Amino acid sequence: MNPSFGDQPQSLPSQALEKNKRLFRRALLFFFVLFLIGGAFWMGYTRGQEQALGVPTKTISPEDAIFINKDNQENTIDFSLFWKVWGILKDKYVDKADLNANTLFYGAIKGMLAATGDPYTTFFSPEENAEFQEDITGTFEGIGAEIGMKDDILTVIAPLEGTPAAAAGILAGDKILKINDETTANLSLDEAVKRIRGKKGTEVKLNIFHPGEEEARDISVRRDMIMVKSVHFEMKEDGIALIRVSRFGDDTASMFKDALGEARKNNAQRVVLDLRNNPGGYLESAVSMGSLMLSQGSVVVLEENAQGERTEMKARAGDMVSGLPTVVLINEGSASASEILAGALKDNRSNVTLVGKKSFGKGSVQELIPLGGNTAVKVTVAHWLTPKGNQINKVGISPDIEVGLSSDDRTNNRDPQLDKALEILRSAN
Repeated sequence: MNPSFGDQPQSLPSQALEKNKRLFRRALLFFFVLFLIGGAFWMGYTRGQEQALGVPTKTISPEDAIFINKDNQENTIDFSLFWKVWGILKDKYVDKADLNANTLFYGAIKGMLAATGDPYTTFFSPEENAEFQEDITGTFEGIGAEIGMKDDILTVIAPLEGTPAAAAGILAGDKILKINDETTANLSLDEAVKRIRGKKGTEVKLNIFHPGEEEARDISVRRDMIMVKSVHFEMKEDGIALIRVSRFGDDTASMFKDALGEARKNNAQRVVLDLRNNPGGYLESAVSMGSLMLSQGSVVVLEENAQGERTEMKARAGDMVSGLPTVVLINEGSASASEILAGALKDNRSNVTLVGKKSFGKGSVQELIPLGGNTAVKVTVAHWLTPKGNQINKVGISPDIEVGLSSDDRTNNRDPQLDKALEILRSAN
């Protein structure tokens, strides 16, 4: 027997027990730590799930609850962005000393209205508002041409009779591609009009493309004081009264009534109403003039608002010529109030014939709203429809008998459209 083992047989059981106790404590500690880690993980996971699912972690009374993202965020506009840009421009723009706050402010409003895509919805600064008031009264400095937007191109609606524009050979339907050698591609309607206008005696160069010609050409026009008489009367042979209306201003209805009075004095049996190159004007003038040519209660025009609701505007008492055979002359320069009157006569009277070319197609209703500081906003609020419900805007009024007017006709002072009108009336019973 090995003496080295002689002293150890009684101590082996106690040593093994002590070792087992240490192993048990370590295992217990390990599982306790593991439990803590697992519990913490589970609590965090559960809380996260509750928050993600919107499950409250504690009881909150409805009165104390605060909701976030309650409204649809896609419909929320943060207007502070405007002021941020304003501040950046004010602080960082290189030529900020030249900035005018009023100009920036007006420009922001114009930009908002331009974003509608409607060239007839616009803002007038004090200067522009004064110019607009001059326009509608028929006295201003410029070239004497009504201009609009057609297919996003600056287009001559009509040159006014006896003005520099007409004398220079500018025609209804002409596309203005450049003003003083600068492209009009990115100009608003208001800005284009502003550049074409100017003091009497000065010149403006327009690059014009006339539909039907192969290329554009430059036309220089000397500006003048434009004073437009809106109604012209002439008695033709065979008892035919010729009445030309160049615009629908605030005095046009009374002048038109006077012209019809002259026609009756001269025992007129037939009427030619010439609305060619008439860009329109006041709605009230069109309704008043319609009342002189339609039986009382006839619908002159329908006004359709954004909700599709229609309002009838009817002829008042005062009919003077509804029983007389009538020819209405229209062309590409007949717009707005001209189209309203032509449509009213065509839809209401069987003895009316429309002759010429399809009209411009401006059948939108603008309301001029005065604002503070002598400014104003002109906003499209509705569309015009003919009494039978036919759309005018971007469609126009089609003539019953189409007759063109060529450049050669104009050069040689021929008027086949008027000739056709007289022919029709002379053959009428």
